[in-house]
Amino acid sequence: MRNIQTPDGGPVAGHDLASLAARIRGRTFLPGDEGFEESCSGWLLTVEHRPAAVVVAADAGDVAAAVRFAAETGRPVAVQSTGHGASVPADGAVFIATGELRELSVDPAAATARIGAGLRWDDVVAAAAGHGLAPLCGSSGQVGVMGFLTGGGLPLACRTYGFAAGHVRSLDVVTADGLQRTVSPDREPDLFWAVRGGKSNFGVVVAAEIELLPLRTVYGGELRYPAEDPAYAAHVLRSYLAWAREQPEEMSSSVTLLRLPDLPQLPEEFRGRAFVQVRLLWAGDEERGARLVEPLRALGPELDTCGAMPYTRVTEIHQDPKGPVSAHLRSALLRDLDDDAVAELVSFIGPSATGGPFPGIELRHLGGALDRPPARPHAVSTQGAEFLLWMRLPGPSGQADAARRTADGILGRLRRWDTGTMLPGFLFDHDSTPERVRRAYTAAAHRRLATLKARYDPAQVFRVNHNIPPLTS
Repeated sequence: MRNIQTPDGGPVAGHDLASLAARIRGRTFLPGDEGFEESCSGWLLTVEHRPAAVVVAADAGDVAAAVRFAAETGRPVAVQSTGHGASVPADGAVFIATGELRELSVDPAAATARIGAGLRWDDVVAAAAGHGLAPLCGSSGQVGVMGFLTGGGLPLACRTYGFAAGHVRSLDVVTADGLQRTVSPDREPDLFWAVRGGKSNFGVVVAAEIELLPLRTVYGGELRYPAEDPAYAAHVLRSYLAWAREQPEEMSSSVTLLRLPDLPQLPEEFRGRAFVQVRLLWAGDEERGARLVEPLRALGPELDTCGAMPYTRVTEIHQDPKGPVSAHLRSALLRDLDDDAVAELVSFIGPSATGGPFPGIELRHLGGALDRPPARPHAVSTQGAEFLLWMRLPGPSGQADAARRTADGILGRLRRWDTGTMLPGFLFDHDSTPERVRRAYTAAAHRRLATLKARYDPAQVFRVNHNIPPLTS
């Protein structure tokens, strides 16, 4: 009998893992197997996994079998589709890769889509567009649907329609007992509430039914301003903030402050330059949208891509990277920003900000529909914040500590405007302690989540995540 050493140092009997493979229709990989590392790698390269075994699930039955095996053998379960939300190393876990669960159907009469766990938003956007419909996706079409929905889902049209979690009809979830449950407002409504915002704490979502919206075209794009002159950069940022406060709910927008290094691999027009980038999506009448954007155009952008576009192109607005990245990601929820906040923010990309790593600091405007109770209540809320701050800093090998220090410094200088809260869909590796996870929920929501964790996963089978420990008293 072959013995295998797991990454956490414990022995795994060969027949034990052989019994796992015998239960699975898809593929099973052990450490050292060809395909093992590739199968548990993902978009975010800064989190490395060393699981005991990888199950590339062929169907929901494989997911259930892998969860039962993990529970029987006392191992945790990790789950991944694309790896955009990788946060906690899956060392010693049964790692379930859901990328091959690619069910997709659109019901144009009901304006719904049924989506398998392996799909990305680009897949769903394309399928829905054939019927004149659209899903509430985020800025990247490469993000996995289930990770987005279980984190609450902050869509590009967030101020108009609220969180994507509020537009979910039902979910198929494999819970810690290995059972597949269909949850909805009428079937196990507590679990339905918890999974939409509670991330992977309550099970593996293998399929979802979501609402689609009658959006064929929208008005949107990017306005890019040169920011080498700090006074002009501050003027643009102040003007954007004043403009955003006056916008109706049909206007969702963000502003990014960015300084790029002087590297030969960058296009010449970007090398060593700084920018303020405004991105927007207007979900209303095209002519009115164009009129509302005029004050931003009057500021003199060097690039203006705003115009009517098919919804199939909305994920091009932010130009998020499609390939894997090594980056340090951080976030915070901020209150309204004054002139002092503008000065601090502009200083991070000013001429004195030499060296690296260079941060990309995005502020996504909240409010609107996000502040209203959803028709289908879920666990996520903005907790009254005005902006989501999201930072991405290059963190390749040897630079990770520098990226963390830079991020700590930025957040420290912005503490006056930090609400002390977060969004569950924007928790990253730095936010994996229970104390920081608690900041992503109201006190009442976190207590309810912990109570439901005790009911559905008291043994913490699902703990390779932003963990919500079960309530014990």
